[in-house]
Amino acid sequence: MSGLRLDIDLGKVHENATELVRRCAGRGMTVTAVTKVALGDPRLASSLGAAAGLGDSRIENIERMRAAGSSGPMLLLRTPSPNQADRVVASGAMSVNTEGATLAALAGAARSQGRVHDVMLMVELGDLREGLMPARIDGIVRLVLDLPDLRLRGLGANLACRNGIEPSAANMGELSAIVDEVEARFGIEIETVSGGNSANLDWAFGPDDPGRINDLRLGESILLGTEPLRRRPIEGLHLDAFTLTAEVIESQCKPSKPWGTAGQNAFAETPTVTDRGEVWQTIFAAGRQDIDPSDLRAPDGLEILSASSDHLVTATDRRMEPGESVRFVPGYSALLRAMTSPFVVKDFAPDGLN
Repeated sequence: MSGLRLDIDLGKVHENATELVRRCAGRGMTVTAVTKVALGDPRLASSLGAAAGLGDSRIENIERMRAAGSSGPMLLLRTPSPNQADRVVASGAMSVNTEGATLAALAGAARSQGRVHDVMLMVELGDLREGLMPARIDGIVRLVLDLPDLRLRGLGANLACRNGIEPSAANMGELSAIVDEVEARFGIEIETVSGGNSANLDWAFGPDDPGRINDLRLGESILLGTEPLRRRPIEGLHLDAFTLTAEVIESQCKPSKPWGTAGQNAFAETPTVTDRGEVWQTIFAAGRQDIDPSDLRAPDGLEILSASSDHLVTATDRRMEPGESVRFVPGYSALLRAMTSPFVVKDFAPDGLN
């Protein structure tokens, strides 16, 4: 068995979700709980029952949750490709979209399956990931309305994920204005206006009028208890619903500065190392294939120095014995890799609700 284990406290996840749903409801917003970091694991999905629905970027994860019995509303967060249209429609999930060819493929799949497929159109607000530029919005809205096998359920936007652009009164107000304009021009009602992700929480709980925004897609804040813009803890939430336990495989006193002629390391980096004299260099059985070493919080008395594919190199305040284990707290990037790695054992503690 691997000595690398991710402990998942579903009770703490459930409490974080419930609290964020409560706070968002006070601002007139529902929560779509995002499961993508956990690969759509049904055990995690079952702890998110307080949310109005679930969201995931991969159709495979949505299919996994459906197969496990999740029958509630779901949102496919990444724009599907046309060759996924049959699977997306069959899943019963609403999908986010920006491309006419994909919408046409979804309409064809819905027609062949005797369904009507719900779509959310994404609008570009400055972070430059997915989204329609303003000049294209009307044309794509008209396309959806002209396809009887599609139903326009929502408009949404995404910020902070690619370039860190912060949600603000200005860009959230712009999204609200776009919704009002689309409704007025086409004589329709937009049911869901999805303002963004966990990066929206400072704005959402601030003094600004939320306008037309009535849903947020929350992942990191539920799972880790932090907001993504500055990784600050959110008051009242658990920060340790996920912990990573790794085992020592070597602990020796070594010089802190390497010697010899230096080129690039295995990851095309040229590290700069400060000479601190001799240190207890302790290596754990974990690496970049399993975690992001820059996104782990180490306990007192241990400093993360670097990592290769399979070795996490640290400085410790004493010699540690091989087989001794230490518990780290992952951030979002480290959690993403840990959940994806087949070498990390996932240990789910029940939430007591099922």
